[in-house]
Amino acid sequence: MQAEIISGKSFEYFSIPVHVNGSERIEFIAKRLSQLSEQDRTKLRSHIESLLFYMTDVDASDIDFGGPGALGKVWYRIQGEKRVSESHRNYSNDESDILLLNLLTPKQLDFLSDKGSIDFSFSVEVGDVKPRRFRATIYLEMGRPALNMRKINNDIRPFKTLNVHPEVAKALSLNYLKFGLTLVTGITGSGKSSTLDTIIDANNRTANGHIVIIASPVELVHDSRKCIVRHREVGRDVKSFKSGAVESLRQDPDIIVIGELRDQETIQTALEITDSGHKTFSTLHTASATESIDRIIGEIEANQQERVRNRLADVLTCVISQKLLPSLDGKRVLAKEVLLGTSSVKAAIRNNNLNEIYQMLTEGSSFGMQTLEQDLKRLLDDRKISPEIAMSYANNKTRMREFITQG
Repeated sequence: MQAEIISGKSFEYFSIPVHVNGSERIEFIAKRLSQLSEQDRTKLRSHIESLLFYMTDVDASDIDFGGPGALGKVWYRIQGEKRVSESHRNYSNDESDILLLNLLTPKQLDFLSDKGSIDFSFSVEVGDVKPRRFRATIYLEMGRPALNMRKINNDIRPFKTLNVHPEVAKALSLNYLKFGLTLVTGITGSGKSSTLDTIIDANNRTANGHIVIIASPVELVHDSRKCIVRHREVGRDVKSFKSGAVESLRQDPDIIVIGELRDQETIQTALEITDSGHKTFSTLHTASATESIDRIIGEIEANQQERVRNRLADVLTCVISQKLLPSLDGKRVLAKEVLLGTSSVKAAIRNNNLNEIYQMLTEGSSFGMQTLEQDLKRLLDDRKISPEIAMSYANNKTRMREFITQG
């Protein structure tokens, strides 16, 4: 690390013993950092911020830095592909350790040392415009801290860009339906958060109500418009998704957003607050509508699954499962599967006949339902993706092959 980064103090000031690793290493560096002036620590942070500003120049969604696996290099994800930056010098493990641990508060350092990973939000001031926000995680790799940060887009896509059927739009709107559970699902990096933010923003602009967002961490911050919008971060404002959701019931909410259904406890809480007459939105790391239903029920203990299945059938409003695909113009395009909680779908869930749902999706266009393969076929017909990409991303390969063969 160049000496001027810490205001003339020699890098040897840290004198990190080679044998110190893991939690002892974190504690050692944290103590040294606490002895630096605020000016020196600001310079260290500014160095990381310069790497984040560069993301805009190369249109990157993520940055990876630190840890042995990074090989001392800065990595960016650009148009879906992870690439080494040729514009930044190499860093030693000690340099990256100091730069990363400097980003955390003493409480966060203790959490990282204890748990081995910590999620947090990070913001960078950009002149007079809204601060640029990032979703960050620092985790240990072979005892050394490593970082991933994902850029949060401050520009919310207009609702019409979701290209959903009017019946689906009604289901998502507080003005039309005051209760029910909507899930936005997909693998990491599929744009779930962006879609959820678009839905929240549409309600914020059109309905008079109270939106409570419980997230880990808080990503995009919504300005209150027609709705008052509260943001509560797990680990900072609330202890867990469950406690945040339960507490929100005493805060007169109309919409409750639970960042992710991660475990049995959170799933059951989401079903309970929805069953109490609230409109609830959340996300899952699943690739299809039926997989989402399977995941929810499968997370529950066997002796409670029947009860949860019936409750899910009662409250499920909509499932949007999406993927981001490489497009022919070198960018990325959204493909999605949409399931509505019609009476037939609810009956299939209640009777544990999930194999029937794919056919309901296929034949449910009048309700706005569609399979992922039908949407991939649309993108093929619009010449936005290649047949190879369609096959690669399809859930039902057999059905996708039939679409391609038929032309």
